[in-house]
Amino acid sequence: MAASDHANASAQPVVLVLASGRGERFAASGGTVHKLSALLSGKTVLQHTLAAVRASGLPWHLEDASHPGMGESIAAAVRATANAPGWLVLPGDLPLVQPETLRTIAAALADCSVAVPVHHGERGHPVGFAAQCQQGLLALTGEQGAASVVRGQAEQGRVRLVDVDDAGTVTDVDTVQDLERAAQWLAARG
Repeated sequence: MAASDHANASAQPVVLVLASGRGERFAASGGTVHKLSALLSGKTVLQHTLAAVRASGLPWHLEDASHPGMGESIAAAVRATANAPGWLVLPGDLPLVQPETLRTIAAALADCSVAVPVHHGERGHPVGFAAQCQQGLLALTGEQGAASVVRGQAEQGRVRLVDVDDAGTVTDVDTVQDLERAAQWLAARG
């Protein structure tokens, strides 16, 4: 497991960059490399994601060990950063996410247990979790990620939906076609 925790982790949530998936849909769509290693405007998909994380100034952890599902990946990353005041769960296949969005979701955790970015009505990532969600995150298994934790907090009125002007929160790279769309978006953004 590669970990990159940076200074000031006690004051800010840690961005958990999940890079453990198998990328099966990308291969099935014609991809010849793992989706996180696919080139997008001269850098890999994962390099784009990590560049945004670094630019956010938030502490971060890269979870790239092999896990059987997203739930286990999240649980392992939370275990590795157990003293954090919260976490932003960011799949590594979101290369267009903006650093400001990461900071916005981190700040939103000041008054809720879960902060979910919403772009034009669509929920995206990173999803932020405050420290009180730790036990639920540590118990995750399977492919469902942290949806059960979000539901549990929503039932208690502790979830905040945060409108963001960032298509990168909902633009993941799961197929070769997604990669082509991301390249077009980057070219248009200039």
